Amino acid sequence: MVRKDWLDLMLKIAEPVLGNLAAGKLHEVLPVEKESRVIYAHLEAFARTLSGMAPWLELEGLEGEEAALQERYRSIALKCIDNATDPASPDFMNYTEGYGQSLVDAAYLAYALIRAPKHLLAPLDGRVRHNLAECLKATRKFEPFPINWLFFSAMVEGALYLMGEEWILPPVERVVNAFEEWYVGDGMYGDGEYFHMDYYNSYAIHPMYVDLLKTFAPVVPKYAELLPTVEKRASRYAGIQERLISPEGTYPMTGRSLCYRFGAFQALVHAVLNDALPDGVTPAQVRCGVSAVIERTVKGGMFDRDGFLMPGVIGSQPSLGEHYICVGSVYMCMQVFLPLGLLPAHPFWSAPDEPWTNKKIWEGVDLPCDEAVD
Repeated sequence: MVRKDWLDLMLKIAEPVLGNLAAGKLHEVLPVEKESRVIYAHLEAFARTLSGMAPWLELEGLEGEEAALQERYRSIALKCIDNATDPASPDFMNYTEGYGQSLVDAAYLAYALIRAPKHLLAPLDGRVRHNLAECLKATRKFEPFPINWLFFSAMVEGALYLMGEEWILPPVERVVNAFEEWYVGDGMYGDGEYFHMDYYNSYAIHPMYVDLLKTFAPVVPKYAELLPTVEKRASRYAGIQERLISPEGTYPMTGRSLCYRFGAFQALVHAVLNDALPDGVTPAQVRCGVSAVIERTVKGGMFDRDGFLMPGVIGSQPSLGEHYICVGSVYMCMQVFLPLGLLPAHPFWSAPDEPWTNKKIWEGVDLPCDEAVD
C-alpha cells in the first residue's frame, strides 16, 4: 500500500461519520445495533474518527489533490465539533448520561484537539469554544475506573489547558502515579492492579501517556523529567508490536476489544509519527507490515451496505465483541492512520519496501537477537 491507499481508506471510513455529522444527521442514520449503546455510539464514532485523522488535519505542506481534500475535511471537522457540542443541534452528543462511557469518548475528542490545536482548536469561534469547553468539563462528574480510564480524565484536562480554560492537575497526577506503579517492565504496563494480555498498552496507555506528559511538561517540570523514561518504554513496546505482525499480515487474537481491528497498532504508528522507533526497526518495514495487516483486514470485509463499520476483525463477527462494543466504538481502528500526519517525503512513505521483522526471520534472514528493557 502507498500513501494514497492509506488516505483513501481513512476517508472511506471517516466519511459516513463526519459527512452525516456535519449535516446534522448522524443520530438519524448511525445503525446502533445494541439498545444499551444508543446513548454512547455517536460520540464514540465521532471522537475516535477525529482523533485518528487529527495529525493529517494538522499537517502543513501538502500539495495538489491531497491538500484540497485536507482543506475540505478541516472545514467538515470544525462543523462536526460545532454540531456535537451545541445543545440546540440534532446531533448534540451525550457527555453526562450513563455510567461513564461518555468520559472515554470525550477524552478522544480532547485527544484530537491535542493532536491538532492549529486546525481543530484555533479556528473555533467563541460560541463553539464555550460549548466545547462546557461539554468537556461536564465529564468531570464521572469517577474513572482505576485502569486505563484514568487517562481519560487527564486527557480532558489537557485539552482544557490548551484551550486556555480552567483546568485541574489532580487527574493528571493520579494517572502518572498509578502507571508508574503499574509498570511491569519491558515496555509494558499493567492495566490496573494486574497485567492483561491485550492491546490496551496500544489503544490508550502508551500514546496517551507520552502525549499527556508532552502537553503538561511546560508547566509541570517533573513531567518533563519523566518524559524520556516514558518515551523509552513506548519505543520498546513499538518494537514488540512490530514483531507481532506475522509474515502473512496477521497478529495474535488475544484480549479485549479485538473488534478495534488494526487500531491495535496505534502505539507502533504513534512511534513512527514521533520519530521514536527503536533501533533496528525502520519506518519502511513498519509501513509494509502495517499495510499487510490493513490489506488482509479490508479484504475480509469491514463495511455495511451504508458504508459504516461492522464489529469484527474480518467482516461481521458480533460474537467477538464485548458488551461495550458497537458500531461507534469500532472506529478506534482510525488510530492506525497517524502516519498520514507525516509529509509524503518522509521515509515512512518514500523509502523502498522492506520486509518486517517476522517476515525476515521466517525467510531465513540472520537478525540480531531481541533485547528487553527495564
